[in-house]
Amino acid sequence: MNDSRSIRIHYGFRALLLLLFALYIGHLVQQDALHYYVSPKLARWIRLCPVPLSLMALSLGIQALFGKSARLCDCEHRLPRSGLNSVMLYGLFLFPLLLGFLLPDRSLGSAAAAKKGMSLSYIADEAVEHVKFNAASPYLEEFAELAGKLYVQPVIQVYPEIFSETLGAIDLYKQQFEGKSITVTGFLYQKNEDGASKTYAVSRFLVQCCTADATPLGLLLDPRTQISLPADTWIEVRGKLRMSAYLGKKVMEIAPESIIPVPQPSTPYVYTNADSVAAWAEIQQAGLKAE
Repeated sequence: MNDSRSIRIHYGFRALLLLLFALYIGHLVQQDALHYYVSPKLARWIRLCPVPLSLMALSLGIQALFGKSARLCDCEHRLPRSGLNSVMLYGLFLFPLLLGFLLPDRSLGSAAAAKKGMSLSYIADEAVEHVKFNAASPYLEEFAELAGKLYVQPVIQVYPEIFSETLGAIDLYKQQFEGKSITVTGFLYQKNEDGASKTYAVSRFLVQCCTADATPLGLLLDPRTQISLPADTWIEVRGKLRMSAYLGKKVMEIAPESIIPVPQPSTPYVYTNADSVAAWAEIQQAGLKAE
């Protein structure tokens, strides 16, 4: 068992760590940078975390300063018995905090997409009836209904609110959507396939919970397209959809008619939508009201 003085010091370090975590979360909230790390559903709860963390830090601080020595005990969780072990233990928490405060808050880009692997197909390769927008399973019915609404548009606009669902509907019915016009915004993904050729895609990260599970989703750009913009530039691409082959799979790609650099949106990531058809209808209604 450690002596009471040593226990007080550890209590003090733990109080400091909790307070630093509370300050860091508060910093992210103040800088409006929380969306770079977690989904909106999770962010609403994380915004509240500084309050309990601060109360826990206060409790530990009071015990460290004013707790009676007879009541200080490390019986349940043995404390490190050497200075080196203590440094290693608390360093596990201090190092990521230090990186969080020192490194700039920014969205994931091409480097992360290359490590995770660009996903060009949102729907699994399952048996799909190639009758126009018929779903082969109940799971695909929403995609079929959304595909029907997208198909009649003169230009398919890929809205961020239903980004993954739109790409999923297009991917599911590749043959029907070939030749359709499309407009999509995302960051420019660039990958060197070999010494000469490059692969380009317009992409966004799909986040389910936090950036640890982020998946890069995108549409290939015609490899013959000459692009002088640097990777991770945010662009708006307008062009025609067509089927192509990539790494042995049939995927959709865009033959660009225009590629325009645009500012990075305030929310760079996209998220799944519980009802993409209803969301699409709301977007259309909002557009009519704006006109």
